[in-house]
Amino acid sequence: MHPDQWLPHLMKCQHLPEADILSLCNRVRAILIEEGNIQPVNSPVTICGDIHGQFWDLLELLRKGGMVPDTKYIFMGDFVDRGNYSLETVSLLLALKARYPDKVSLLRGNHETILSTRTIDECQQKYGSSSVWKACCTTFDYLNLAALIDGTILCVHGGLSPDIRTLDQIRVLTRAQEIPHEGAFCDLMWSDPDEVPSWAVSPRGAGWLFGNNVTREFNHVNGLSLIARAHQLVQEGHKFMFNTSLVTVWSAPNYCYRCGNLASIMRFFEDGRRDFIDYGPAPENERDRGMPMRRIGGAGAQYFM
Repeated sequence: MHPDQWLPHLMKCQHLPEADILSLCNRVRAILIEEGNIQPVNSPVTICGDIHGQFWDLLELLRKGGMVPDTKYIFMGDFVDRGNYSLETVSLLLALKARYPDKVSLLRGNHETILSTRTIDECQQKYGSSSVWKACCTTFDYLNLAALIDGTILCVHGGLSPDIRTLDQIRVLTRAQEIPHEGAFCDLMWSDPDEVPSWAVSPRGAGWLFGNNVTREFNHVNGLSLIARAHQLVQEGHKFMFNTSLVTVWSAPNYCYRCGNLASIMRFFEDGRRDFIDYGPAPENERDRGMPMRRIGGAGAQYFM
């Protein structure tokens, strides 16, 4: 089948038959194999943070930002886990990538992993096996690690690494693998900016905390004006740090259907302008009220992403 035949079903939150989702994964994997670790993108483009299986809120994002192909998007990872519709969410994003490969860039997040147990359970419930999830994870292994807007704005899921000084060092990483437990690839998925002098141990147990000096030096060395990333819940939907040299964008409103936060997407225009669109939960979430949610442990909100 062609993506044009899949998209109407996916837009209604209907998961595809197993044979179709396997075909979709193969199609997108073939596209991603031809792309690099850092995907170059020209403005205008809209960037999005974590979605986390909140399908109706992904539809709200598309309503606010404009549907593909009228709007070009970079999704900065964490499409799955936490929400009720990880399979439908990732299926829609993959179908949009398959149909409009030059209009959709999909970056890997730390949750795009075979270890996403909630999504494995969802797959077992909806398909009776884990084969669909395994196919998705094989595709995740080829997701871009970063995107570069107009040569000056780096988009990445988590943050920086003490093992990476230049963009070329990202370009030569081996990405076709499960996310390692440590090292440069891991750090791109897991690190966070913080008010630290340089580098500090991350309370997440993976990646690093990195500060203003690290960010400004990395931007200077690589000719960047901004690092855009996701990975951390922001109550207002977006947050600048380090004299606007870094921005966090979060795109899952009322995260886990309980946090009460806004969501944002960030738009970059050809003339250099940039702005945010903020939004709350989609009204369709009301129909799911009462659905069981995975219990999240005692870690603070900013660390359970």
